[in-house]
Amino acid sequence: MAQFFMIHPDNPQLRLIREAVKIVKDGGLIVYPTDSCYALGCALGDKAAMERLLAVRQLDLKHHLTLVCADLSELSTYARVDNRQFRLLKAATPGSYTFILEATREVPRRTLNPKRSTIGLRVPENPVALALLAEHGEPILSCTLLLPGDSEPLTDPYEIRDRLERSVDLVIDGGWCGLEPTTVIDMTDGVELVRRGKGDPARFGF
Repeated sequence: MAQFFMIHPDNPQLRLIREAVKIVKDGGLIVYPTDSCYALGCALGDKAAMERLLAVRQLDLKHHLTLVCADLSELSTYARVDNRQFRLLKAATPGSYTFILEATREVPRRTLNPKRSTIGLRVPENPVALALLAEHGEPILSCTLLLPGDSEPLTDPYEIRDRLERSVDLVIDGGWCGLEPTTVIDMTDGVELVRRGKGDPARFGF
């Protein structure tokens, strides 16, 4: 049975953030708010938790999973980024963008796109997500909370709890955070718009 935390969307309670991070570090799968929509998340190094995440979404690794990072200082650890790419990333973060980048060896191979050795990375602009990341001390492996058969991501934490109470360990109610997923930009070979979402693609020329 999933736990349910009501965390203030602007001033997250540190006690609850610490309890949520303990669940992640202990191998839990959580639902948490971002600046685009709710997401599923787990510890990067936990194979069993990642497999649970994929099972909830009924995904394979042809779908890019995303490392949600606290800030750009973490990106160079997990992705190969040249000076031009870094300037583009710096101008667009934090924000509702996911960037497909070539992964470094710090990223477990099991989390990568099997054909391309790439990973999605992003820096959110959401106080609850940022508090979780700061307390956790490393990125959270994540994907959008869009369940099989649904046309839109789930947005109501109570509905999320009802539908996933036996599939996840924690649902965080962080208030309304929208229906629109991130804009996805592939930066592995030039700059390509993969998905138009909440982040304005005009800053990348689209």
